[in-house]
Amino acid sequence: MKKLNITIALILLSAIGYSQKMKKSASVSVNGKKIYYEQYGEGPPLLMLHGYSLSSKSWRPYVEDFEKYYTLYLVDLTGHGQSEPFKDDLSIPSVGKDVNALIQHLGLEKVKAIGFSFGGDVLFQVAMLNPRLIESMITIGAVGTWTVEDFPQYQEGFTFENKANFPWLETSHASDEQIKGIMDQFKNYIVSISDEELKQVQAEVMIVMGDDDEGMDFDEVARVKKNLPNSDVWILPDVSHSAHEGAYKSEFIAKAKRFLSKSK
Repeated sequence: MKKLNITIALILLSAIGYSQKMKKSASVSVNGKKIYYEQYGEGPPLLMLHGYSLSSKSWRPYVEDFEKYYTLYLVDLTGHGQSEPFKDDLSIPSVGKDVNALIQHLGLEKVKAIGFSFGGDVLFQVAMLNPRLIESMITIGAVGTWTVEDFPQYQEGFTFENKANFPWLETSHASDEQIKGIMDQFKNYIVSISDEELKQVQAEVMIVMGDDDEGMDFDEVARVKKNLPNSDVWILPDVSHSAHEGAYKSEFIAKAKRFLSKSK
């Protein structure tokens, strides 16, 4: 399942207890919404964005691997984690605007970024909105275009009445109100990027995916690769949506470091 993989979430849930030395945490107001973030490490800024229904906690197990090289910003995306619940219908472009506004609030002129699933789709929006902002980015299980309408079984099962089937929700989010908002808004997860929009992306992009990710269309990946000026695709065998986790975690970290360290 692309956006809601129970196996992924259980792996992430087991890692929530990890504790690194946090330099700062804050909730700031951007675009009329309160957005929460945590800051770790030293060096050039590296933004880390989580998947839908997860939170910034899902990236904490990676802090130790990147904090010696980067100032890490782990963000609770709009409606998630310790950010306030959804006020409006889910819009991926709107979430991109919120992230862009947060980056401006932090006074960051250039960033590198990693985004998993929902977080990856949001990064494409930021890269289009502010083409010179992102130097390089890694998206995992995301190419900027996806619609829940192609997966009615996801919508049917992912409801507040069934929240007990998704145990990570309780540990990732601040309240039942927020959890209900996330589950209710999933029906609005529809986003697309045209060929011409892709051609405007200036960031160097590495797309990471598992060959067993049922939510990723290989034809769509090929289209995105063809139209992105500077891009690589890394396909991992026998892996589903969370290609950066499990057996490939160490390899992902090493490859991510090499990719992000390259200069244009």
